[in-house]
Amino acid sequence: MPHQPHGKPLRIGIVVGEVSGDTLGVALIRAFKAQGIVASFEGIGGPQMIAEGFDSIYPMERLAVMGLVEVMGRLKELFAIRDDLVARWKNNPVDIFVGIDAPDFNLRLSSQLKPLGIKTVQYVSPSVWAWRQGRVHGIRAAVDLVLCLFPFEVDFYLKHQVPAVFVGHPLAQEIPLQHDLALSKQLLRLDPAQTIVGILPGSRSGEVSRLAPLLFDSAFKLLQTQPDLKFLVPAINQARFEQIQQILASYPSQFSQAVQVIHAQESKSKVGRDVMAASDLVLLASGTATLECLLFGRPMVVVYKLHWFTYLIASFMVRIPYKSLPNILANREIVPELIQYDATPDKVYQAAIALLETPKGQIQQNALTAIHRQLQGQQAINPAVAVLGLLDKT
Repeated sequence: MPHQPHGKPLRIGIVVGEVSGDTLGVALIRAFKAQGIVASFEGIGGPQMIAEGFDSIYPMERLAVMGLVEVMGRLKELFAIRDDLVARWKNNPVDIFVGIDAPDFNLRLSSQLKPLGIKTVQYVSPSVWAWRQGRVHGIRAAVDLVLCLFPFEVDFYLKHQVPAVFVGHPLAQEIPLQHDLALSKQLLRLDPAQTIVGILPGSRSGEVSRLAPLLFDSAFKLLQTQPDLKFLVPAINQARFEQIQQILASYPSQFSQAVQVIHAQESKSKVGRDVMAASDLVLLASGTATLECLLFGRPMVVVYKLHWFTYLIASFMVRIPYKSLPNILANREIVPELIQYDATPDKVYQAAIALLETPKGQIQQNALTAIHRQLQGQQAINPAVAVLGLLDKT
């Protein structure tokens, strides 16, 4: 077990920008505590981290923005938050800073903290291996270590002389290879015999406004051919709950009565995770939620839409054929990807009905379980041990 670095309590800065980062952040805090390390944790975190004793200086939702056009409208606010964190930690330095995901914000923050003598870590690699590979030089300058979720990322970084280790995803070990679908339905007080479709349009306001209508239109078409379906939609907070309900109000009662919006307060763990675990099929936004869906082995249809200008720029930069994590990990298409102009209600419906009514659903499920088994079998390093190793070198 690692010893207490410098023989005194540590102050550890952490910044996360969305729900998936909150999941990794709380697991990291618990990993430090499990090592017997005495430490305080501060920065920007979500409800799971706060419940573990984390001091969140700003609400996590302040960073929940993505896409070139969307970010441009929030630059002044984001710069002010970053500058405040730098000033705080310059006057009263943390021992180490861990930026979890949110690379555009966290890597710039790290680049300002590292010259102050603060050890810096990026937890979750940006998709630098997929697009804008030149960013690797900035990452090398900004951080002392990258904690990677996937083994192939380590090879990329080491090739570019960036210290990196494979830590895996905590849920890969936590979620069993074969989870009990009927039990998951019962935990949400659902009929185990009823077919459930989960709808996850994202956790950010902009994502929900773009994707919820698309996914609801697709689900309405499904309901017209399979009237016994029930739809679950997670809402991570009150703002998303109200936003989803407002969008849902524009649909006929036939559809809205078949939809249950589950507020985070009704969930004993992460609400999106509960919905995925209880669903026979999931329609969801591309992003880290697709990894969790993969780990549950749930058949899925992945969609995403960006502002047209953001998509135009990104389309010139992306170097890989797949956009969703399951397909990237498999290096082949195992889940349908409907991106931008392909993301239409008709196409989502066709992909969904094929997974519900043909062997494609079971074939996809088998492929997802195979990837989960591979992720479980990899020898991952404890992220807390990797971070503490940096302090041992000082």
